Amino acid sequence: MDDLDRRLINRLQLGLPLVRHPWRVLAVELDSNSTELLDRLYELLDDGVLTRFGPMFDIDRLGGAFTLAALAVPEDRFEDIVELLHGMPEVAHNYRREHDWNMWFVLGCATEQGIAETLQRIETLTGLPVLNLPKEETYHVGLYFPV
Repeated sequence: MDDLDRRLINRLQLGLPLVRHPWRVLAVELDSNSTELLDRLYELLDDGVLTRFGPMFDIDRLGGAFTLAALAVPEDRFEDIVELLHGMPEVAHNYRREHDWNMWFVLGCATEQGIAETLQRIETLTGLPVLNLPKEETYHVGLYFPV
């Protein structure tokens, strides 16, 4: 990772400019060009440096439902269950935690019923109980991790 990669990652954490050609604006800011920035973004994704690039939606305002959930996954099954969750469109992202409940994930569905059905499907497919942690209150925290 070079200096431009770092500056690109840092800038992307602040969001894209809401203009017709956001990559042109970023290119000027980062003293580059839009083609190079997009190529670098795809390389960072392909290399696994970045795991996701896309919009963040306020599912409540859109009329949908979401929840945070966790599984206690035996280590020998961990990667298989990661792949299972990655293949489910309802799973926004999942990650490992150093805890008995070692796999955490966020579900987003059109309805609360969709959440319940998806949690049940995960339990059925994995044979593991799912810890469901629905949101009780919203807090907006701006995260920024300089690279």
